[in-house]
Amino acid sequence: MGEDLKMKLQYKIWLEKNGEQVFGDGIYRLLRLVDELGSINQAAHEERMSYRQAWGKIKRIEKRLNVRLLDRRIGGEAGGGAMLTAAGKKFMHEYREVSRQVNISLKQISEDFDMRIKSIVGDGFETDIS
Repeated sequence: MGEDLKMKLQYKIWLEKNGEQVFGDGIYRLLRLVDELGSINQAAHEERMSYRQAWGKIKRIEKRLNVRLLDRRIGGEAGGGAMLTAAGKKFMHEYREVSRQVNISLKQISEDFDMRIKSIVGDGFETDIS
């Protein structure tokens, strides 16, 4: 049995409303990229999705939250673009903060779990939260 048992305690968090996902890591990444790049199209490309897919996700999330997350400028000579609204920035900040707090808590849980499991399977066991 002498092989290393490297296990990793994993988790995902998201917000739901009436059983429907409202917000999670995927839309967080997409909106962060839109804000960084100033473009839904470029952000969609980075996330390997079509513009239509990205735009659909954003509209769905805005509808479920009942808040506008992005200000959009339609293209033309000056070009289009998008950026987070004040509410979008605040929402992103709060989601990032709760994710950070969950990560800190789970890191402690993982360390405690690691100690309990090592007492059963020995020192070849390692957990990690990233």
